[in-house]
Parts: sequence; structure tokens; C-alpha cells
Amino acid sequence: MKNFTHRLLAGTAMIAFAISAQAQGTYPNKPIKMIIPLAAGSAVDNAARVLTQKMSESLGQNIVIENITGSSGLIGADRVAKAAPDGYTIGGFNDSILTMVPHIYARMPWNALTDFDPLALAATVEWGMVVKADSPYKTVADFIAAAKASPGKLNYSSGGNGSPQHLAMALFASRADIKITHIPYKGATPAAVAAAAGEVDVTLQGLGTVTSLIQGNRVRLLAVSTEKRLAQYPNVPTVDESGLKNFFFNSWFAMVVPTGTPKEIVERLNSDMRKALADPATRDKLIALGVTLRGSSAQELGIATKAQFEMYRKLIQDNNIKSD
Repeated sequence: MKNFTHRLLAGTAMIAFAISAQAQGTYPNKPIKMIIPLAAGSAVDNAARVLTQKMSESLGQNIVIENITGSSGLIGADRVAKAAPDGYTIGGFNDSILTMVPHIYARMPWNALTDFDPLALAATVEWGMVVKADSPYKTVADFIAAAKASPGKLNYSSGGNGSPQHLAMALFASRADIKITHIPYKGATPAAVAAAAGEVDVTLQGLGTVTSLIQGNRVRLLAVSTEKRLAQYPNVPTVDESGLKNFFFNSWFAMVVPTGTPKEIVERLNSDMRKALADPATRDKLIALGVTLRGSSAQELGIATKAQFEMYRKLIQDNNIKSD
């Protein structure tokens, strides 16, 4: 009986190995689905459509994007987590889904650190702090000084409780040691418009969301939350140089796969992602969308996810941030 069990287990392992080897040897032999748990037209969605178009050419198969929204990304991410780990389902996530949402909801249908394998950090969406065009605050230092002079009087808008805008300003306030009041709106765009209308004193937003408001002179871009000044805004300082040292914030366009996806497939997808980012036309299209190209390894994304997961866990707990 013992020998039979050993033979059975060995045979099963050989069959699984043969299937895996066959799948990898012909991969991909059908279209690949990228599930984006965000709305069509969002920063990640826009970047993904440009990148996957080029990736599809080198893969020899189309990457079909499916937007599955709802519950701050929980529903779409759950589809990725429970998909077969065969390389035919990719998740196109922002960092909120991987590192913020898990700490906001009391019950989670998936584990951000164990139900996904990292594939790559393809790009980051850069952010900036904006105020109404005629706001008295000319610099980040001006805003911090005013907030310290009147604790709780100044306010900021966000796309909702637990949204990236909420967490970005909560992090800013924590680092600056100021008390400011959170005013949640139903989405990033209404939150940006609120700043333009003077309904709130400030907002921290992805630049893609506020570009038209900046160009229309409806808001003033006080600073960008990047490590270096951006080429498209050469005269706008960073937050670091204009009032709050070592404050950096952006959004991710991260690519993940279900846990257990063969390493060879992950490496193939990562390689094709890098090739796509190296294409001049693709690079130009992505940069025009206000993103910074990254093209990280799977390992680098894994390390960054764990670090940011812990940072936001503490921030969310300290500020008692919960879902609506």
C-alpha cells in the first residue's frame, strides 16, 4: 500500500509537471485578460490600455482589459485572486488596492500579501497639492504655517473616506504635525472641483485629475509630491523643497497575478512589459498621461508592497480611518 501511494503521488506530480511545462512552452496560446478594479478612464486604466497594446504585439496574443469596479476595488481584485494561476489573468491595480484597502475594511475576501504574486510596478502616477487660483497660500510652507496657527480650521477634500486623497493628506498632516479637517466627496474629480470653487482650502490629487483645472487657471499647483521637479512643470517646486522635507506621494500602476503562477510566465510577462516601456512611441504616450515609467522587477514590487502595506496600516490605525 505504501509503495502504491508513493507511485500514485509520483505519477500525479509528473502529470502536473508535464502540464505546466506544456503550458509554459506554448504560452501564450490564447488571449490574456487584465482585470482592472477601477473605472474606465482612470489613471491606471488609461496607462494600462497604452501599455498592453504594445505588450500584445510581442506576446502574439491580445491582452483584453476588463474593468470590474465596486467596493474600492475589492470585487475586481477578488476575481484576480481566485483565477487560475496559469498566466491568463493579470491584475492591473493601484497601490490603494494592495496597501490601503486591506486596512480599511473589517472583512476582506482576499489577502493582499498572500493571494497575489507580484509581476511589476509598471509606472507611477504623480501627484500635486492644489489650491484655488486666488488662494492666499502661495507655498506649502504658507499652508502649514496657517494650519499651525489655527488647528482644525483649514480643510481639505478627498474622493471619500479611505480614498488615496484622504490618506495622502492624512500622511501630510501627520508629517507636518498639523490638524486639518477632512471633507469627503464622492470621487476624486468632485474633490478637485471643490478646491477650484473654494469649498475647501486644499486638495492633494493625481496630476491627471487636476491638469485641466491647472491649465484653465482655476487652481494653483503649489507643489508636486515627487522627489524631483517634473519636466511638464519645471517652475513648480516639490513638497520636499517648499515646506515639508521628505514627503513624497504617488499612485501605482502595479501588475500582479494569482499566487502560484509559474515563475517562467511571470518572467515572460515582465520581460514583455519592459520591452513595451522601451518603445519610444509607447513611452511618449504614457508620459503624456502624467505617469513616470518604472518597469520594476517582480521582486522589487514585492518588497515595495510589503513596506507600503505596513506604512499605511499604521497611518490608518492612528487616524481611525474606516470605509463609508
